[in-house]
Amino acid sequence: MGEGGGIEVDGHGTGIMTESSWVNANRNPGWSRDRVEQELKEMLGLRKIIWLPGIKGKDITDAHVDFYARFASPGVVVANLDTDPDSYDHKVTQAHLAILKQATDADGRTLQVHTMSPPMDPRRSRFSQGNPDFAAGYINYFVINGAVIAPEFGDAEADADALRLLTELYPDREVVQLNIDAIAAGGGGIHCVTHQLPVV
Repeated sequence: MGEGGGIEVDGHGTGIMTESSWVNANRNPGWSRDRVEQELKEMLGLRKIIWLPGIKGKDITDAHVDFYARFASPGVVVANLDTDPDSYDHKVTQAHLAILKQATDADGRTLQVHTMSPPMDPRRSRFSQGNPDFAAGYINYFVINGAVIAPEFGDAEADADALRLLTELYPDREVVQLNIDAIAAGGGGIHCVTHQLPVV
């Protein structure tokens, strides 16, 4: 059992998942990582899964991958890098980055990894102040036809850095940033509250 935010794929046979979310007794009791991997590969048509540790018990999702790493295109990954040594995400994002930099995709390519840091000074609002669940991060964006819908948090420098990188990674799409404080207050982001519709 798992949720959409726990799955990240490149469309060419490679997936990125967090062990904390998938290899966890609260979702898949008694399942080993190998068994979870076999099932995911079969269901999603994957040839390779890159496993990141994540953080068990961090939140209700047990650290969905869509807050930590996303494919911008096959072979190109954008990863959350929390540079605040006092943050609970600092060590795990460093570990994720080290894994991704050494990883290859299903076609044997070494991944090109870009980093995106969360805002250091998000706007103070009734949603963010005193809220330990407030999910201030840019990785949880959503790609739609012709655009990328991304968050902004009122931190001018970090918001601009995120916009710059996403514009570079998605040159054929308009990047639109939105205030998502009400969504972030519940521990989620744009990708958490959207759903893809397949072409039929």
